[in-house]
Amino acid sequence: MSFEITTSAPGRICLFGEHQDYLGLPVIAAAISRRVQVTGRLRSDRQVIIHMPDINGREQFELAPVIPYQHSRDYFKSALNLLTRNGLSFPNGMEVTIHGTIPINSGTSSSSALLVAWINWLLNSQNSQNGVTQSEIGELAYRAEVLEFGEPGGMMDHFATAVGEVMYLESQPMIKLETFRPHLGTFVLGDSLEPKDTIGILKHVKYGMLEAIRKIKLHDAGFSLHTVPQEAARQYTGLLNDAEFSLLKSNLSDRDVLREALQMFRTATINHRRLGQLLTIHQANLRDHKRVSTPKINRMIDEALKAGAYGAKINGSGGGGCMFAYAPENPEAVAEAIERAGGKPYIIQVDTGTQATVNSKPISVNV
Repeated sequence: MSFEITTSAPGRICLFGEHQDYLGLPVIAAAISRRVQVTGRLRSDRQVIIHMPDINGREQFELAPVIPYQHSRDYFKSALNLLTRNGLSFPNGMEVTIHGTIPINSGTSSSSALLVAWINWLLNSQNSQNGVTQSEIGELAYRAEVLEFGEPGGMMDHFATAVGEVMYLESQPMIKLETFRPHLGTFVLGDSLEPKDTIGILKHVKYGMLEAIRKIKLHDAGFSLHTVPQEAARQYTGLLNDAEFSLLKSNLSDRDVLREALQMFRTATINHRRLGQLLTIHQANLRDHKRVSTPKINRMIDEALKAGAYGAKINGSGGGGCMFAYAPENPEAVAEAIERAGGKPYIIQVDTGTQATVNSKPISVNV
């Protein structure tokens, strides 16, 4: 006999701080009301069976002290290996089914949400969730996805999908996390249906900015993106090429945009029009200086604003994927405008973090 366990985790949008975390700057993200769900129960053997009907997928393997990886992003196995190294024991196999409503490969953290929900399921399956916080589940997911495979990603996705709501995150020099429950209106997510070009984007945006910082610090060892005022950027024009100087200005602007938004969230005084304007300023920097937006996403954003959205921006690393618009008024009209521009719209709200329920009625295990 075994109990049926269901866990879920939300996708996320990055409100402020896109392309800032790897520079040591903070981000503000929000969980969204499109989720991934893991439902299943323990088995009497050592088999792990994972059904993924949304993508016509299925995975099966056997539990072992160390489960070997078969491919570079073997997240189901890496979560089990990580939890085993942390002292958790899995005497029984398990069979689960995964369903999701988060757009895949679109910058809304579908893979991180899946991993967070999976880790939450594993903890509940062994009655080991007590005392484990949502943020600790986020950290476990980060370790299982990024550190286990030596990938270059940051922590925002894992923490945002684990803790939910609106989240402020500093990842350097140490993790600092704040969550807020502001009374925000409706958002409209728009999937461009264009695949992302994360590697190409990072080559220009990340490494271009890191090179600019290196050049500046050769002449000004005390330079810091945290403290230099925007108006002081012009003193570095002679040290940087045009592209590097453009990246510097946009990063300082985005830093200050985030700080203004953070003040709203901390004081629980939301100026909804101004919040939308800040999103649009952020988008202008991402479009014109960091060059991570696409013509199609630009059209989707323009049409959303014409339809009454307060503000809009691309979401995720860029080069494709999703955008979103803040649309407290007439979100249906904004969704229709995004669809006319060729996108697939979803009306969403800010949502809770990872959740779990255990069916109180015992269910027979299918072997």
